[in-house]
Amino acid sequence: MKRHLWALLITLVAASFAQAQTLQLKLAHYAAESHPGSLASRMFSEGVEKRTQGRIKIALYPDNTMGSPPAVLEKTIQGSVDMALPTQGQLGLHIKKFNCVMLPFIFESFAQADKVLDGPFTAWAAPDLERIGLVFLANWEWGFRNLTNSKRPVITAGDVRGLVVRTPPELSIRVAMEALGAVVATVDFNDLQKALREGVIDAEENPIAVIYANRIFDIHQHVAMTGHTYNSMVHVINKEVWGKLTPEQQNILREESVAAGTWMRKALRNAETEQIERMRQAGVRVTYPDRASFKALMGSAYNRMKAAAGEENIKEFSKMAESAK
Repeated sequence: MKRHLWALLITLVAASFAQAQTLQLKLAHYAAESHPGSLASRMFSEGVEKRTQGRIKIALYPDNTMGSPPAVLEKTIQGSVDMALPTQGQLGLHIKKFNCVMLPFIFESFAQADKVLDGPFTAWAAPDLERIGLVFLANWEWGFRNLTNSKRPVITAGDVRGLVVRTPPELSIRVAMEALGAVVATVDFNDLQKALREGVIDAEENPIAVIYANRIFDIHQHVAMTGHTYNSMVHVINKEVWGKLTPEQQNILREESVAAGTWMRKALRNAETEQIERMRQAGVRVTYPDRASFKALMGSAYNRMKAAAGEENIKEFSKMAESAK
């Protein structure tokens, strides 16, 4: 009887000790330290540490310090990085459904994108994440992507033809630019500034916040508000790490991720008008092309996306987007 009681006591003490231990987690991402994505990740980290009384501490690795976005996502799936903030395009390398989010000109507004991604899309795609070893926490933000270049103002779709445009590896962006007649070059973001300054690349495309935070407008004097694709950071955590957390801790991480993502959306969208005005004051010409005329040229892009996203997936996602208008 005494042995049984001692064993029970040792088990309880060991459980209590384990509960009191500090869990160190790593969150790696690609946003520059001045970008709202970094500020949101800091907000998330501080919120989790405070609400868990310091039992969970999150070390932050911004600005590609732990590798390129696809490499960091791979590390998160494998477990050497605990959390990441990939875009849907990066997740699309593993799960076809995510490639639908960045279909060219599929979204017309932030409100439409939010309604789809926070609602039917998450219910549809999140279970697929668990099959590759990830758990969905929340959608954050990245934004509508716009085109900058050093050659000429972009007012019509024909103005894109012949430009050498840097894109990230996401197929949806590459096929959109090629459908407009651009010559696409894939350059690592860490090498982008050098390629732009040396004139190896004529143009690049990113959300306004990225163009502004990385001072791309110092090199490119033309910004076209094409809004050709939308994407967001998707906060994911390694499934095995998630399983080690108590239900209370899981709830805290999810709530703090939603709070950080909500703040980031507001911060980016509220800042965009001021950032555009500051670029104008720096001598940048900002144009607002007719997006409908660009979208009319996307037939070949959608055909090329069928293999990457799945034809039935594209149909299903298009229904979601249409119903959210």
